[in-house]
Amino acid sequence: MTHPDANGRHLWPVNGPDPGVHELDPEPFPDPVHDPYESTPPTTTRRVRLTPAAGIRLRPTFWLWDGRMPHGAITIGPGREGIGKSLFCAWLAARVTLGELPGEHYGQPKSVIYAATEDSWERTLAGRLVVAGADMNRVFRVEVEHIGGMTLPLSLPKDCDAMASEITAHDVALLIVDPLISVLDEKINPHADRDLRTGLEPLAKLADQTGCTIFGLAHFNKASGTDVLSRIMGGRAFSAVARAVIAFARNTRDGDGSCVISQVKNNLGKLDVPSLRYVVESVELDTAEGPAQWGQMVITGETNVHVNDLLDDAPPSREETDRRKERELARAWLLEFLAGRDEPTWANDLYAAGAEVGNWSEDQLKNAKKNTPITVKKVGKRWYWQLPADDDAADSEEEGKSARAQERTEADPPS
Repeated sequence: MTHPDANGRHLWPVNGPDPGVHELDPEPFPDPVHDPYESTPPTTTRRVRLTPAAGIRLRPTFWLWDGRMPHGAITIGPGREGIGKSLFCAWLAARVTLGELPGEHYGQPKSVIYAATEDSWERTLAGRLVVAGADMNRVFRVEVEHIGGMTLPLSLPKDCDAMASEITAHDVALLIVDPLISVLDEKINPHADRDLRTGLEPLAKLADQTGCTIFGLAHFNKASGTDVLSRIMGGRAFSAVARAVIAFARNTRDGDGSCVISQVKNNLGKLDVPSLRYVVESVELDTAEGPAQWGQMVITGETNVHVNDLLDDAPPSREETDRRKERELARAWLLEFLAGRDEPTWANDLYAAGAEVGNWSEDQLKNAKKNTPITVKKVGKRWYWQLPADDDAADSEEEGKSARAQERTEADPPS
């Protein structure tokens, strides 16, 4: 039973209204609207699918270039600037267009798509192809036309589908990208492996589905060592996604200006294929505006010299030369500074003096100490440096430690 209040509203007894009604409103609440998605699992465009290995059809490996460049896969060609990597691309394109390359298409001329961003076609690339003997009707420059009529450079993986159509339509067996990093979408960070794979893996799929070999040039970074794969500029994904890597280096040992091509990765074949020696010659061509010179790569035969043997023989970069010079200056100062002290010098005092004299960091001074007779020992919680006297060097156990042992003891930071 309800009771009207002063405003004529009906109040329910204190013991409460029936379920679903408000004490100031005798009408029940409406039923809530049913959400059709409430109990429905969320839709997804992904699902896990398992395929028995027994149902996978086996396929043999075919080669664009016997034992060196796999058919329908990515091959990377790293090397320093100025040793003829682009001339190799012209040589390779010519052999494919003439059907002269030993491999799957030997005796069958095929077309080549050439994507280059660093060289002019009129002044550089076309002339190189001519002197290499290419069938110019089978070599195609690639550009992308925007709907508004603007011409844009190739961008991968954005243009992979369109490239697949052109590869099929023009009987293309080889796509050359010079350099490979230049055609990746601008949003891709070439130094982040996971990001880089988003551009390279669709490119690998394009090669596999069309049967077109993709050969991309790459530059060396500033690292040292003889591991070619670790010296490719950009992320490690470049060498990981590529099925083969062919590296270039100048043959500094023979001193005749020749260069070497070596197989440094070959996931689908043998790695011990012979290295090749080549030289670069100059060829003059007549043009409508007068004669001009173009470079031509000439492979002279096999060689026992491998690119790995030449990497540390290459002339150092300007940055490396500057670092070496600075290290020698720091080393000379260290020896002079410690030679005038009879007592060991606290490391922190030495670092402060080095910073004041030559603006050298702690790490620079530690590197400068290598291959010197300077010894380091710990007293309490402090580290001390000392240049021992010649007469005492043989008698002191601390002073007789090897440079390697000293580096290990110095791992604890001085206090």
